[in-house]
Amino acid sequence: MMRKVCYILLFLTSVSAYGQLGGRATYQFLNLMSSPRQAALGGKIITNYDYDPDSALYNPANINYRMDNQLSVNYVNYLADINYGTASYAYLWDRRTQVLHAGITYVNYGSFDGRDENGNATGEFGGSEAALSLGYAINIPYTDFYVGANVKLITSTLAEYTSAGGAIDLGLTYNYEDWDLNAAVVVRNIGTQFTPYVDTIEKLPLEIDAGISQIVPNVPIRWHLTLENLQLWNIAFENEARGTTDLDGNTTAEKIGVLDNVIRHTIVGVELFPRGGFNLRLGYNFRRSEELRIINQRSFAGISAGFGIKINKMRFNYAYARYNSAAASSFFGIGIDLQ
Repeated sequence: MMRKVCYILLFLTSVSAYGQLGGRATYQFLNLMSSPRQAALGGKIITNYDYDPDSALYNPANINYRMDNQLSVNYVNYLADINYGTASYAYLWDRRTQVLHAGITYVNYGSFDGRDENGNATGEFGGSEAALSLGYAINIPYTDFYVGANVKLITSTLAEYTSAGGAIDLGLTYNYEDWDLNAAVVVRNIGTQFTPYVDTIEKLPLEIDAGISQIVPNVPIRWHLTLENLQLWNIAFENEARGTTDLDGNTTAEKIGVLDNVIRHTIVGVELFPRGGFNLRLGYNFRRSEELRIINQRSFAGISAGFGIKINKMRFNYAYARYNSAAASSFFGIGIDLQ
């Protein structure tokens, strides 16, 4: 009973309403947004090839020499007062631009009152999960392509159940500086549980994302387009509340077409003054909007916004992500240039 309660809590709170995607795998926290910058742009942005070490948590091919001695720490007060955060650091260790990246993601689900099948109190229980990653990327000789990998060790505690696992992320980034154009594809969480919660080895949340971004010529704006969850085409589902009823009482279910699925894979974002000391960011996650919007009510689900400020060797980032009229999250981050 306790195991089922923990899994339900994990499914409901550790991802942003994944619809049909939820419940298919364990360690769902691995696909949470890694930074305020990423959250403000709609989430899962994989084309930030610059100084930001947080971008390597989601796409290891973005590891580059500009990240040298950059430390980033982020915190989120998530839904239902769940707390999670990330930290990342990159180090250039020789003149051949060999950069090593390290990161950690941590989630604490808080404390809950335990009950047995008869409703009797059994004491408090909690849950937490963490992933430690080490990453490295190289340039494919004589090209503008970069390939990278993250190796992750994962631990999870849900009530009295514990689990450990390992995973690898593989990324490919194309960086064409003449056009300020970045394109990328990443395959995340290729791995397995080393020790299951009980007896069954569960799948990890494999995810394939692709994206492209570019600074508009002569305009200080970088636009981002991301296609998420490409490993599963049909991520839309029929919502019974959106069915229609005619005068004879016949009910027609909501129809899910090709365009509906394309939209649910799409995330768009824009960053104003991407190279300046002050940035403004805005994003829209279509799947989050479709799955969390309330019928006949304007809840602004799917919208996110934020900003970044650079002061000397420090960068402060903030993002606000809207889920529905009753739920939103604030993301806080600080980056420090240790050089």
